[in-house]
Amino acid sequence: MKRVGLIGFGAIGRSIARLWGTLPAHSFLLAGVCARSWQAAEPSHALPEGTKLCTEVEQLLALQPRYVIEAASHKVVQAHGSRILRSGCSLYLLSVGSLAEEALRNSLLAAAKEGGSQILVPAGALAGFDGLLALAGDGLRSVKYTSRKPCEAWRGTAASEAYDLDRLTRPTVIFSGSAGEAARVYPKNANLAAAVALAGLGFDRTLVDLIADPEARGNTGSIEAVSRSSTLKLSVSSHASSNPKTSANVGPSVISALRNGSGLLRFV
Repeated sequence: MKRVGLIGFGAIGRSIARLWGTLPAHSFLLAGVCARSWQAAEPSHALPEGTKLCTEVEQLLALQPRYVIEAASHKVVQAHGSRILRSGCSLYLLSVGSLAEEALRNSLLAAAKEGGSQILVPAGALAGFDGLLALAGDGLRSVKYTSRKPCEAWRGTAASEAYDLDRLTRPTVIFSGSAGEAARVYPKNANLAAAVALAGLGFDRTLVDLIADPEARGNTGSIEAVSRSSTLKLSVSSHASSNPKTSANVGPSVISALRNGSGLLRFV
């Protein structure tokens, strides 16, 4: 049974813990969850049986997980990502936007090489990464990612300073630029933009539009990509989680990635 650690017990972390029992029996053990101190005081019945609740990453690593799922923040990746990878734990990374910072990205890659581990990026709230990777080997020419979310999903971001989100009456492009800039300016909303960039043309050449839509009832991510011989167009819409910035299908995508990675029949 493979031991797994989870960092973060917000909307995504709770979803992952809640779905843990859907994994094949005796395949993975959620050995520990690293949560904030106020979350650690909550009832333990929210966790699978046998899971230890921690408040420090060191405590989590002491449980000797083979994989660590990061469902916390860019700051956690910056502070602990290299140490986790260097220890030999492969890291399921959800704060993918942190990789827009070249120095951090290189540091994490070097740590993974040193520790014999991997940085793993679940599909999250999007799809089509297999197709995008295929186009990347076929003379990929252009990639555009568009994220459309309700106005409330953009509160507390740079959009709140530039727009009166309560008064928008039509879909409004609040950002248009490169994936690298999107990840830096909207770190909690542009993780998928970063994932698309990593799978395709990189942070500078991947175009991104972020849209605040007062009529939207969920979050929608779309990719348009063109290579020498193919065109990829896809869109995925999902309900928001308890955190409006995050789609409800992010947690299930992590569970799916674990299941696929351990299966006798795998999609690659």
